[in-house]
Amino acid sequence: MATSTPAGAAASQVNRPRAAPLVIAHRGASGYLPDHTIAAYRRAIDMGADFIEPDVVSTRDGVLVVRHEPMLSQTTNVADHPEFAARRRTMLLDGVPVTDWFTTDFTLAELKTLRARQPMAWRDQSHNDRHPVATLQEVIDLARAESAKRGREIGIAPETKHPTWYAAQGLPLEDALVTALDAAGWKDRAAPVIIQSFETGNLRYLRRRTGVRLLQLVDGGGPDAAGAMTLAPDNMRPFDWTVTGDSRTWADLLTPAGLADVKTWADYVAPWKLWLIPTRAATAADGVAPGAVGEGARLALPSTSVVRDAHAAGLGVVTWTLRSEPRFLAASYGGDPAKEVRALIDLGVDGLFSDFPDVAVAARDGAGR
Repeated sequence: MATSTPAGAAASQVNRPRAAPLVIAHRGASGYLPDHTIAAYRRAIDMGADFIEPDVVSTRDGVLVVRHEPMLSQTTNVADHPEFAARRRTMLLDGVPVTDWFTTDFTLAELKTLRARQPMAWRDQSHNDRHPVATLQEVIDLARAESAKRGREIGIAPETKHPTWYAAQGLPLEDALVTALDAAGWKDRAAPVIIQSFETGNLRYLRRRTGVRLLQLVDGGGPDAAGAMTLAPDNMRPFDWTVTGDSRTWADLLTPAGLADVKTWADYVAPWKLWLIPTRAATAADGVAPGAVGEGARLALPSTSVVRDAHAAGLGVVTWTLRSEPRFLAASYGGDPAKEVRALIDLGVDGLFSDFPDVAVAARDGAGR
């Protein structure tokens, strides 16, 4: 893709007045507390997040709960429950065999006996086994109550996880989600709701079922040494495209023609941040600290034209996921996660998903100083 402004430069791509970008708390304040717990969402609201993000999955009895994936072992203490040991099994998830405990084998009452855990080993583990699995309804109730209490609107950004897979289990997510939103009075673009998906077909369906805003997520495999995005063989495209035999890839969604197509079913496009500001591998001459890993061993390149092209197509642009740890932060930012936030704001994004919403809010609100 074509390049334009360098990372951190002024927002020359967007020559129009715009509101400050939304800060969306990714799985709640997940940098501090176990993902998708009411405590993590409440902490994110305390930190000033505009939206909280519940990843939506289904129980065996058709109740929508919030977990990052259908699998339970990484984010709960399910393995410590001998009564559930026999439920560990292998299933094909989006064409890939996965051995785990799956939400589809548990009722809500059974899931409520589990407790959440922090899935990232380098983060604080002291809050593990304290917080129950939350339902989507509990998240909606929290957002509404905190909005009334604080005098500011707090939105939710539910992501429908693996919708084709859940439909194949006889537990489609979309109608249950719309029913819950309708019951809250959230039915149109003015509602504090943005529904997300990595698939396209369920967003097209949701466009016919609800008037709330929709967001198309765009994944990628990872950048090569020079910074070009690669695509993993098992993650080349939205899974519903794989099922229907559509040979296009994630990259095709981000061309001008692809973005115009996305606009027919979504209000936002949300590429992984490296589609917007790529990074290249550092060399010995770059002076990057020895032992750096992940993005910490890479340097930011000039930005791509994706934000400009998406805005030209009439789409808002949201990006993900901002994390403060060095392994997720290009060496160009000098260990300061606020610099990455400001670089993306300067690029013209309309929203940011962050595990550390306090960092993103402070960087956004102080960006003009």
